[in-house]
Amino acid sequence: MAIDYTKRPKAGGGDAAGGVSLSKVTLTKSAPSISLTKRGATGGQLRVNLQWSAGEQQSRGLFGMRRGNAIDLDLGCLWEFSDGSKGVVQALGNAFQAPYQGTPIIRLDGDDRSGSASGGENMFIDLSRVDEIRRILVFTFIYEGVPNWASADGVVTLFPAAGPEIEVRLDEPDRNAPTCVIAMLENKGGDLQVRREVRYIQGGQADIDAAYGWGMEWARGRK
Repeated sequence: MAIDYTKRPKAGGGDAAGGVSLSKVTLTKSAPSISLTKRGATGGQLRVNLQWSAGEQQSRGLFGMRRGNAIDLDLGCLWEFSDGSKGVVQALGNAFQAPYQGTPIIRLDGDDRSGSASGGENMFIDLSRVDEIRRILVFTFIYEGVPNWASADGVVTLFPAAGPEIEVRLDEPDRNAPTCVIAMLENKGGDLQVRREVRYIQGGQADIDAAYGWGMEWARGRK
């Protein structure tokens, strides 16, 4: 497993005990998965953060046509709960939480249209209700702009309530695909695992559904 180690000084200065602590786990092709349960990282809120570089900013030209190569990445997920219910969380269609009624297990905090927001886009998953989760498939898609994943330099970081952050880099660009499936969170008999996907899809959410057998019906949505 690819792991970064960093030096963290103790409060008040000094590093007499060495101060070496595990701060980040990077999921890779050779080490694609990790158990949140075995690391004691279930419980509390899991924050899923998307950061990217927007590229050249867009502007309105003659007749209102867009110029530039800026892109708008959107963070979302397909979800399935243990009661058999399923759906999507994304800005498209204003589907900002799941379940759609009551206290959400999953919620999206907003929609960064430029990639310039310091906090990026964030999704929160309530892992105190892990028994209600069957699987969550995290993805991002280019809502506007040319699919230039290389210049977008996207990275998704999962921040558990306890333990090291988990990073997935979108490092296998495909110019023909507007959508990238990032990671799967799956409850396997009470063991919540995160698996790197980084699978580019030449299509939208319905095509993600088909690739992963979610079994939902889709209609065109708008922001």
